[in-house]
Amino acid sequence: MTQGLELCDANLQVAVSNGSQPTLLQVTAEDGAPGWPGYVLRENNAFICGQAAEDVWLIRPRNVIHSFWSKLSLEPTALAGESRPLSYSEIAYTFLRRFSERLRTSSPSPVRMALAAPGAYLRDSTVAEEKIGLLLGMAADLKLPLCGILDLATASLCDPRAPRFNPARPVLHLDLHLHAAELSLLVSGERLERRGFLHLPGSGLVTLLKHLSGTMANRFLRQTSFDVMADGRTEQLFYNQTKSLFYGNEADFVYQINTAKRGYELPVKRDSLGADAQAFTEALLKSILAFAEENHLRPGLCAIALSERASRVPLLEGRLRAAGFVRILHLPAGAAAAGAAQLAGALFTTRADLADVPVVTAVPAEFAARRVSAPWDVHVQKARVTPLPHPPPTHLVLEGVGLSLAGRERVTIGTQGQGATLPLPESFNPATSCCIVLERAAGHWQLEDPAPAEAAGERRARIDVATGDRLVFRTGNHTVDVLLAHCPAAN
Repeated sequence: MTQGLELCDANLQVAVSNGSQPTLLQVTAEDGAPGWPGYVLRENNAFICGQAAEDVWLIRPRNVIHSFWSKLSLEPTALAGESRPLSYSEIAYTFLRRFSERLRTSSPSPVRMALAAPGAYLRDSTVAEEKIGLLLGMAADLKLPLCGILDLATASLCDPRAPRFNPARPVLHLDLHLHAAELSLLVSGERLERRGFLHLPGSGLVTLLKHLSGTMANRFLRQTSFDVMADGRTEQLFYNQTKSLFYGNEADFVYQINTAKRGYELPVKRDSLGADAQAFTEALLKSILAFAEENHLRPGLCAIALSERASRVPLLEGRLRAAGFVRILHLPAGAAAAGAAQLAGALFTTRADLADVPVVTAVPAEFAARRVSAPWDVHVQKARVTPLPHPPPTHLVLEGVGLSLAGRERVTIGTQGQGATLPLPESFNPATSCCIVLERAAGHWQLEDPAPAEAAGERRARIDVATGDRLVFRTGNHTVDVLLAHCPAAN
């Protein structure tokens, strides 16, 4: 049995593999919390790690630290030990020790473990020597059966659960950690290899969630005349609810704050996160486009892979598509952990001396080449209905289930894992590049021809579609129709 550990301070995750499909392990804390964000609370001589520490961060900010993984080093922190300030590496070691103790209660000891480390740890030899040296020291002291250290982005694209991609195209991998975003360029030749990297400090989840919580708190104050920021406890409760909204999928959400005298509520729409996060999203998009230009990449000729964390940035996918990125891959949660678990069994062997553990940013392409997108096509089957003109379509109908077009100007239809407005059945999953766009123009719906434009910079051809028309998708032996229908009741 092999394990893969995804070292991301937003949430440490572990996957296990017995040579078949890897699965994520649920590593629970002593209080039953399933997540392990990189927060540590110093309480007298004791340490509380993970979700329990984040839950009191705004109540006891002087006693909680969450930057020890991003600043991993021997430098001192603001947290005091018995005789001196604790270093970032000491706090990281305490966190990893507590996590590994809980891991042993959740799973038998593995034969080998591979670690997927943040790209920032491997950006140059000087940084890698310090960061990796500290990680190897921790692994040795904790007796972890470490056999290899991988770049997190490279490991993510080796997850067998991930959407397929064309190895002939470069891939931009975007991930969010607590204090930074990481953008990696990966290419496939004989090896899947990281060729470029960009570290974006200040574009992490701490910045985003604090900003969203602040804007929601202002909205709460205007509606209820109650200031949640006036007290650390109510601020923490409000932040926790913002985090629930951010990580949830509900269209409607209600903030609730109860005091000794009365309760306060603020109903909000999930869509409001898009407007609140606009500056964050635009800054992220600007960095992605600059990185692509610096590496001579055209958005339409490369894929962009979003980690599960990055996929949650409000309106990011829409802005990427508007900028020309048409191949967007949504990686599953724990993709780096699952990829590392697979590679631990296939590439690495047990090392008697951890100083011999390999550190890699490239792996044989065979671990990614099997995810070439299966061929697919789509054609328009025009309706044979008279008289004309037809009433405008109000719904798209797929396998008997309708998707309302009311209030929409743009709809994507594609394979699962791409965040399509209308996902195709699971039988189309191998055709991961399958994605088409319907747009409303001057009151009429048009299909953007998925075939590439013949000339650089040329817009793709557009095909008018109307009520009664069918979009017939085909891949291999699988076929499915999407019907454009008019339902009078919808009006």
